[in-house]
Amino acid sequence: MEAVPARARAYVACVAVAALLCLLSLPAVRTPWWEVALLAALSAGWEQSAARRRFAGTFYPVLLAGAFLLPPPAAALVALPGALLSPVEQRPRGLRRLWRAAQLTVGVWAAARVHGATGGRDAVVASDFPYALVPAGVAVLVFCLVLSLLDGGILALAERIPVRRAFRGLFLRSLAPVVVHGLAGLMMAVLWRSPYGPVAALLVLLPMCVSWWVFAQYHRERAAHQATIRALVQAVDIKDEYTRGHSERVGQASMMIARELGMDDARIEVLRFAGILHDVGKLGVPTRLLRKDGPLTPQERQIIELHPEYGHEMVRGISFLGEARAAVLHHHERLDGSGYPYGLTGGQIPESARVVAVADAFDAMTSTRSYRRARPVCAALEELERCAGSQFDPRMVTALVRALSRHGWHPAVTADEPGVPRPRPAVPGRSGARR
Repeated sequence: MEAVPARARAYVACVAVAALLCLLSLPAVRTPWWEVALLAALSAGWEQSAARRRFAGTFYPVLLAGAFLLPPPAAALVALPGALLSPVEQRPRGLRRLWRAAQLTVGVWAAARVHGATGGRDAVVASDFPYALVPAGVAVLVFCLVLSLLDGGILALAERIPVRRAFRGLFLRSLAPVVVHGLAGLMMAVLWRSPYGPVAALLVLLPMCVSWWVFAQYHRERAAHQATIRALVQAVDIKDEYTRGHSERVGQASMMIARELGMDDARIEVLRFAGILHDVGKLGVPTRLLRKDGPLTPQERQIIELHPEYGHEMVRGISFLGEARAAVLHHHERLDGSGYPYGLTGGQIPESARVVAVADAFDAMTSTRSYRRARPVCAALEELERCAGSQFDPRMVTALVRALSRHGWHPAVTADEPGVPRPRPAVPGRSGARR
């Protein structure tokens, strides 16, 4: 996202202006500024600690406690130091910090405004339960809604995702964790205004920190799995040097198809893994066959056609891959039953494998290989459409065509042009992909 579209930059600027408007009446606000400073320091400290330990997300309990305790402009100010000072890995760093700061400022301001308008601040001071839950709940919903709307807008403009898909599921996915954070923030606010004071309120953060640590451990474990997958793919790229980068591109194309079919985000991620890992079984194929310059003999082809089974054996113990394992095993099956390894037909072939088959063939045709040069995208799509119904699932082909018409495709050359050996004859019925 280094080259951020101009309309996305304009959108960030508009949200930043809205954040400044939220802070405009700050000089006229009467509030204990030491409370603002303490909450802002807590929020900023958590952001720094979370970045160092690779925790996920912003520590919303402190921000929501500010929304329940302070006037809207003062509450919005709590979010600024942490968002502006937090480490950012991806570029452009300044724009990302500005975006996060503006988004949180507007969200916290809106939550504080709604909480005050519904009598929540008086309920917090009086520790009026269960009534205090009502305005706090409304404020949390508004906070979550504002963040979801702003996130959807930036996704649509910066990533060029269709508007409906950009907003789909954002609110519901973020609602549960934000509600939990809201309850913790309400407990902090009530204890803060109680005779026990801020020290007691800070104790609420201890169990939240423990739960956050457990959550971070889960993400670290997942990151370790992904690192393992990356190592396997790199090993394949090293072994079959002419297809370097192919696995990553098949993962990207599989993800594009899955999105076009309307699959949910979790399944889209699994399909991405399926595309990335589809050729991992080539680690079990002799290198001399993968790099052979001449035509393959029938016996050599039989050996290469064992790679889906090798790959399935290698990944079947990785539980979170789910249906990606079936795609690794069956991505060379054909609808007419002439594929391998089992000659499955039509609906017998898992949907994930039908997605990866189209993505695999498309990238194979649009990438330069040792045995032939790349085809133009339009020619590759024509070949896919010609083979739809016999080799490929027509739904997957249509989905890829639609996705490419919106987003385009920039195929990478997987072998140096000057050193490409003489072309090999294409294998009949394999749609431009030798293996």
